[in-house]
Amino acid sequence: MIRAEHISKEFITEAGIIRAVDDVSFHVEKGEIYGIIGLSGAGKSTLVRLVNRLEEPSGGKIFVDGVDILSLSEKALLEERKSIGMIFQHFNLFAQKTIWDNIAYPLRISGWSKAEIRDRVDRLITFIGLEDRAGSYPAELSGGQQQRVAIARALATGPKILLSDEGTSALDPRNTKQVLELLDKARREFGTTIIMITHQMEVAKAICQRVAVMDRGKIVEEGRTREVFFHPRHPVTRSFLSREEEIVEVEVDDVIPAAS
Repeated sequence: MIRAEHISKEFITEAGIIRAVDDVSFHVEKGEIYGIIGLSGAGKSTLVRLVNRLEEPSGGKIFVDGVDILSLSEKALLEERKSIGMIFQHFNLFAQKTIWDNIAYPLRISGWSKAEIRDRVDRLITFIGLEDRAGSYPAELSGGQQQRVAIARALATGPKILLSDEGTSALDPRNTKQVLELLDKARREFGTTIIMITHQMEVAKAICQRVAVMDRGKIVEEGRTREVFFHPRHPVTRSFLSREEEIVEVEVDDVIPAAS
């Protein structure tokens, strides 16, 4: 589904060239939830922005469902991005639009008919369990509810891939659990492939089948989630896992049994 080969990203600063992503290769299977974890500044967010070319790689190749996205024209890239949804830490909802209209927005700009939009938005509002809040505005919702709306909006056009960049970092444990359950529900019901960028160990442990650990722009360890967490091989991974202040206690109750 997703394959990155030796990708890198360099930024030119007054202090010189910074290589935020350094010769990284990985693959994500269809329908998988794949975690990319590491401390702040490890290169996680830059890496995920390369997948949909919100950032242009300095080198390497990226294939999405067999398509070399680095070879696409601007018009073709815009079309390809319709198959890649994204959610962020701070929700990014339109404050002056209702929940219903927030979810409808990407459908309107994609040219869906009014009947198609109505059917799709109503279905997604039911999917996220906010049927009674369709006419509410973001400020009237809790942080967890806002993130559920953001997920519905990201899923509106039926993307094959969902990129979550610290999508649970602003939430308390109870809302984090609800959002993780919703993401796994999207994987199961829609077949969505998900990349989770997170520094929260318990989040990665709860929902990801496989994880990659990043440090200074490189993937230093990768494997099945439980193997990486319970038998870490790299010193960076061991140090990361020992940082108690980085761990968010989340009770997930078998959110995703396949993460064994």
